[in-house]
Amino acid sequence: MKTLLSLSALCIALLSSGASASERAETGWELIEKGALVVDVRTPVEFKQGHLDNAINYPLSEVATHFANIEKDQSIVLYCRSGNRSGQAYQFLRAQGFTQIHNAGGLIEMQESQ
Repeated sequence: MKTLLSLSALCIALLSSGASASERAETGWELIEKGALVVDVRTPVEFKQGHLDNAINYPLSEVATHFANIEKDQSIVLYCRSGNRSGQAYQFLRAQGFTQIHNAGGLIEMQESQ
């Protein structure tokens, strides 16, 4: 019985995270359609292997440098491979005063929700 409950809880958690993940990607596409700057925070090697159309590559390790001359109210959509690095970039930029930023998750997540 405990195993069944544990499996049920795991399934619910996985389904919930999937809904949330696709919502963030869909919101990302809505912002892109409205003209948001699309930023891929993966490494240059990952970026060369494939990226979203019109995306620019500002690797996470260089975010501070690249965003130094961007207006703090610029609409920005961030993504990476899984949403982790774009989440880190989001937190950093929010702390720097950026107000119109969105973590859209991972590349495949974005591509599958388009």
